[in-house]
Amino acid sequence: MFRFALISLTLLLVNVAFSPAQAHSKGQEDVQLASVNAAVAYPEKNNLLVGKNADRVVPIASITKLMTALVVLESGEPLNEWLEFHKRHIPAAANAYTRIRVGSELRRSDTLRIALMSSENFAAYNLARHHPGGFDAFVQAMNETALELGMTNTRFVDPTGLSDKNTSTAADLVRLVNAVSRYPQIGDYSTTRYFTAGFRQPRYSLSYGNTNILVHRDSWGVSLSKTGYLSDAGRCLVMVSRMNGKQVVTVLLDSLGTRSPMGDAGRVRNWLDTGATGQVAAAARAYEQKKNALYANGGQAEASSETH
Repeated sequence: MFRFALISLTLLLVNVAFSPAQAHSKGQEDVQLASVNAAVAYPEKNNLLVGKNADRVVPIASITKLMTALVVLESGEPLNEWLEFHKRHIPAAANAYTRIRVGSELRRSDTLRIALMSSENFAAYNLARHHPGGFDAFVQAMNETALELGMTNTRFVDPTGLSDKNTSTAADLVRLVNAVSRYPQIGDYSTTRYFTAGFRQPRYSLSYGNTNILVHRDSWGVSLSKTGYLSDAGRCLVMVSRMNGKQVVTVLLDSLGTRSPMGDAGRVRNWLDTGATGQVAAAARAYEQKKNALYANGGQAEASSETH
């Protein structure tokens, strides 16, 4: 992890004064968000512009794959190496689906690309299987890296996000975004709109699309993106995009509907541009109240088997 030392030192200097409690009070009071937990910040800045339950530890579904990408690139393993897709050594979550054939091969770069842009779970799993030391060493590296970044409320048990035991906070994920943003490949792979992956042994191709519709809109200028979903985690979106002429980190966790994170991103952008606070649908408010009550009672909903 030698090369990561410089990144860690830089982040330490940035994060010394960082606390979600320092979130901009106007953002907390005024901007209306459907997401139950959220954080908005300028890259590498100490204070959150918006913080909503930013310290609450919650499942993060496929947002996990941003850490997976960071560990892959930090390992230094060649991106052009062909990786065989091994049969899972541990059972996948029920109904977890993939079109990739066991035994086929794909370059590490393309495996990482489809894990990020299309949230391909089998791809993320196999990236971990081919890590020096294997799967367990990869998960250990994920947790060690989180600690080095100051993500003290974060824990990983798998590289896909299929487990609801992969947990973090909105504030911690801002730190993760700042770290992965230093690797251009992660931004490139995660914002690829469409991609055809060419496998070998046997030879076949599979087409993939990006799970974040905002990536397909030039007006958003999305430079990094990851979506996620488990029933326990709700709809999640983490991205870096251009708002009011600046790059902005947006972390939105646990929304009710498929479109809710996109609506929240729009409300944040409008708030930064005009000060307009926006409105949230009654159904989203009811969902938020239910989830807040659940966490207040120390409960946790049953997780879905799919993550996006």
